[in-house]
Amino acid sequence: MGLRVNTNIASMTAQRNLSSVTSRLQGNYSRLSSGLRIATAADDAAGLAISEKMRSQIRSYSVAGRNAADGISMVQTAEGALNEVSNILSRMRELSVQASNGTMSTTDQATTDVEFQALLAEIDRVASSTEFNSIALLDGSAATVDIQVGIDAGDTISVGLVDTTTGVGLSIAGNDVLNVTNAQTSITALDAAIDTVNSARGSLGASQNRLQSVSASIMNVRENLSAAESRIRDVDVAFETADLTRNSILQQAAVSVLSQANVQPQLALSLLG
Repeated sequence: MGLRVNTNIASMTAQRNLSSVTSRLQGNYSRLSSGLRIATAADDAAGLAISEKMRSQIRSYSVAGRNAADGISMVQTAEGALNEVSNILSRMRELSVQASNGTMSTTDQATTDVEFQALLAEIDRVASSTEFNSIALLDGSAATVDIQVGIDAGDTISVGLVDTTTGVGLSIAGNDVLNVTNAQTSITALDAAIDTVNSARGSLGASQNRLQSVSASIMNVRENLSAAESRIRDVDVAFETADLTRNSILQQAAVSVLSQANVQPQLALSLLG
């Protein structure tokens, strides 16, 4: 191979190789320091697009999971209030059975009715005051509440609510235990009210179980998506470290070769001299 003074081909080749390996090293350092295999679209345009779509889905599933958790809390709030109403109805039925006994005096029945009416008022108070995030649950203003538990339109679970007001909902308003006849009528009305509350509690229990199942499923999907997205976007530390070592060696070799290539024109001049 001849020696050329004006154009040092060997030096130019060495410079090009050094620039290339230095660029790859910069990429190694960038990926290892950031933890990302894909930092910009230039790294992998298709991979970035897939990763961004997955990230959007992951964030949406996180929100859906919180929605499901809120739905469970709402159901628990309603069920807790219904449990209180159920206890009140049971006490009212006890009073009705007690007042149905012909051995009770009118005064005793009147005294019993005072508690009976107070319990009626308490049921209405519970119905009007039971709310979740300002949503009334037991006053009849809402028949259902839709919980968005997926990332697509229509991925909802409808939670059925019940009206527990003593008038429209339970149909026990106006009842009393002032005499045997009225007490007997109250027993029949209270039995129907208790059935209504028990049915509503059963429905809420089924909704809670479904929401809990969906919540667990959402967590599983989110974890799988996160793992898949990580495989696409995050750096493989072992591979990147090995590539860093390889490029470091190549850079050192390129620097050495460049140094030697730059000496060649001087050798040619020394021969001429």
